[in-house]
Amino acid sequence: MNHLILLFSLFLAPAFADKESQKTNQNFSSNSASHKRLKRDWIWNQMHIKEEIDTPLPHHVGKITSSVRNNNAKYIIEGEYANTIFKVEETSGDVYAFERLDREKKAEYELTALIIDRRNNQSLEPPSKFIIKVYDINDNAPVFVQKVFNGSVPEMSPVGTSVTKVTAVDADDPTVTGHATVTYQVIKGDEYFTVDDSGVISTTRADLDRENQSTYEIVVKAKDAPGSSGDSSTATVIITLTDINDNFPVFKHPSFHFRVPENVSVGGEVGRVKVEDIDEPQHRNTTYSFVRGDYRDTFEIVANPFTNEGIIRPKKPLDFEKVAEYRFNIEATDPTVDLRYFKVGGSRSISTVTIEVTDVDEPPVFTKLPYEFKVRENDPEIRTLGSVWAHDPDAAKRKIRFIRRRASPNGDYIRVSDTGIIQIPKPLDREFSSSYNITVAAQEILEDGRLSDRESHAQVHVIVTDENDNAPELVYPEEPRVCENAAPGKVIIRISATDKDEISPRGYFKYSLATEDSNFSLVENYDNTANITVKYGQFNRELAKIHYLPVIISDNGDPELSSTNTLVISVCKCNEKGNFTFCEERAKQVGVSIQALVAIFICIFTIIVFFAVIILLILLRKRHKKDLSGLGRNVAEIHEQLVTYDEEGGGEMDTTSYDVSVLNSVRKNGIKPELVPSPYAQVQKPPGNLTSGAGEMEMMIEVKKDEADNDRDLLPYDTLHIYGYEGAESIAESLSSLGSGSSDSDIDYDFLNDWGPRFKMLAELYGSEPNEDFVY
Repeated sequence: MNHLILLFSLFLAPAFADKESQKTNQNFSSNSASHKRLKRDWIWNQMHIKEEIDTPLPHHVGKITSSVRNNNAKYIIEGEYANTIFKVEETSGDVYAFERLDREKKAEYELTALIIDRRNNQSLEPPSKFIIKVYDINDNAPVFVQKVFNGSVPEMSPVGTSVTKVTAVDADDPTVTGHATVTYQVIKGDEYFTVDDSGVISTTRADLDRENQSTYEIVVKAKDAPGSSGDSSTATVIITLTDINDNFPVFKHPSFHFRVPENVSVGGEVGRVKVEDIDEPQHRNTTYSFVRGDYRDTFEIVANPFTNEGIIRPKKPLDFEKVAEYRFNIEATDPTVDLRYFKVGGSRSISTVTIEVTDVDEPPVFTKLPYEFKVRENDPEIRTLGSVWAHDPDAAKRKIRFIRRRASPNGDYIRVSDTGIIQIPKPLDREFSSSYNITVAAQEILEDGRLSDRESHAQVHVIVTDENDNAPELVYPEEPRVCENAAPGKVIIRISATDKDEISPRGYFKYSLATEDSNFSLVENYDNTANITVKYGQFNRELAKIHYLPVIISDNGDPELSSTNTLVISVCKCNEKGNFTFCEERAKQVGVSIQALVAIFICIFTIIVFFAVIILLILLRKRHKKDLSGLGRNVAEIHEQLVTYDEEGGGEMDTTSYDVSVLNSVRKNGIKPELVPSPYAQVQKPPGNLTSGAGEMEMMIEVKKDEADNDRDLLPYDTLHIYGYEGAESIAESLSSLGSGSSDSDIDYDFLNDWGPRFKMLAELYGSEPNEDFVY
């Protein structure tokens, strides 16, 4: 093929060369400035090359050529693999491969061909792309997609049952016949399984038994189509037989023996029989049944769903004294076994069970359960109600002693003797309790006189029948009220009654008034109720605002009992519509129990004692303070109240505004107070003439101030006032603003007169002359 392409190129090349020469001469002979390029055509066919050529490199691929006739023309190729794998001879256009190609790595290569002028590298033709395809030579063997395949199939499946599918792939070109075709063959385990051309593995036998062999490991080979020389590969297939229920259970032992005490509880476990089922656990559904032995009513066999064991349980109490040993045959089977695969010749699985009952010391057994007695209430003659009886079920036949354990209601209402006689110490009251229940325990008396620690219990139920011993009572409803202007026949209230005794369905109450001398009447409703109505009408609130109406209620019992109940009816004011507008509050009687009174008295006594202790502590504290103040005081107590006055003081020299005779009297009495330096005395003052009276006053004020500061038990009777105007002799001088009118300020305040009446006072104060006198 390559040679044909080359000859075809050589044949066409002269024609295209002459044509190109003519065009070139015409272009050269033209003196036109515009050099117009004529279209030319590339000449080649699509290139092919076989993979893995074993001849020496390089391998000729093909030839590219152009119709351009230019001695300076040069062929070049471009692309990803240009000038590496593929190269072109620049003058002839022959393309060569410098590496052996593998189609499985890359099936085709795309390159670009160019023809340029070697003098200036200018393109003589537009670039053109071409493809180099690699031919397949079937050099790859089929390869399995995985080394190990897994499959499963139920045991005992028919021939041809599909198990799994294997897959192998061939990297050769599938478009070439026979290059990518894969065939399969079982080369190990072909006596059990086979595989078709699509890779599906199926069974060749119908007797594959999981209990004999559960897994099979076969080897499958994959190769090219028959007749080809390609290699092959293998893969391992692990096939697991899944279980079906095709086997019956078999007892592990031909017989089982159990020992059980006679006091085993009903439904308790006597023993377990074990079977072996070679099927998997999900297919083990053993059931047990009795084959021989008349003990189906005594025992039952229940299969454990987890262990497949048969649990033997008693259906009724066992008694050693009656039956000491049980023997019977049981059979184990599986109703869910698939009979299509049942193995012929298998024997039934039957085993013998022996149960030995052992004797135990049983508690006494009551002959009757439960016990029930009836007694009339308040019957003084009845003292014995009956008796309970129990016996020793063991062979010893010991005597029994009876003891009362529990009672409801709690109390000594029902007694039981040692021999089981039920007695009542006093008549029973049905209204207190209509029934009495006690629990009686029976214990065996041992040979040494002690009581056995094993006991049994029986319930004794005493029913108290009713006697008519309670009179009916009025059920007090809401406070009945009536309008003072009520009309005759007006229903005031409907009353009813209750009776502590039992009331038969045919029982009824009779109502009547104790006196007819009232403005009320009673009307029976014949449903155990009655209506209280107005008899005459027009009640007088001035005479009576509350009426007390006695009502007699009787029953129809035997004997008939009755009671008198007082109904309190209030007479109220009503409006025109008959609505109550005003009623007197009825005095309510509040009853307090003795326990509540005792608690109240204890609380009051505690409060009184608490306050007495507090008062005593206060008195003792005051007395103690008084004694301390009497011991610590040596001078007479002088109280002088200094009151405020409206005019300004005259400083320290001002002594005319209050009487200092009292303070001076201390000096006349010969008391010399202790001089204590004070902050006020330490202030340096300007020199001046001080009178003796003023100095003594100052000293006395300091003494009294110190006494008030140091004695915390006395109240501060002396009050020292501080004045804003210190006086002429104060080193701080005057703090008052009253002298601001005589200031030496040069500011003229006459403009305040022009500001209107609101600033009249300021104008009078600051607008006057400095030497003007103000009168206050």
